[in-house]
Amino acid sequence: MSIDEAQWQKGLEVFDKVYGPGTSAMTLPFRDSSFNQEIVGNQFANLWGSDIFSMREKRLLVLGATAMLGRPDLVEIQMNGALTNDEFTDEELDFLPLFLLFYAGAGNTTAVFRGIEAAKARRKERAAAAE
Repeated sequence: MSIDEAQWQKGLEVFDKVYGPGTSAMTLPFRDSSFNQEIVGNQFANLWGSDIFSMREKRLLVLGATAMLGRPDLVEIQMNGALTNDEFTDEELDFLPLFLLFYAGAGNTTAVFRGIEAAKARRKERAAAAE
């Protein structure tokens, strides 16, 4: 499998928009992998790059799906991108786990809460380091 260079570059650009400047560099060592080409060329260039939903709406969809996995590390990755893009207010971040509690269950939502709190702490550390 091989995608053309324009599709690859668009995927990298969208990847950086989703997760923050420079994050697409992690994909470069795997440029020739069919798996990675599918992620960069389709998931990012086509799906995340689509205008059908806003970045924030796509992020909420992913957060809902990730909540069911009970993986705070994946939630933190999404929330780091969201905070980089100023997609949510602190009030909205606090509301997300409360809302998901009734749909994803207490255990999974605890993971969401932990991921959000870790992303908020990382944002605070970056702000302090920038001062």
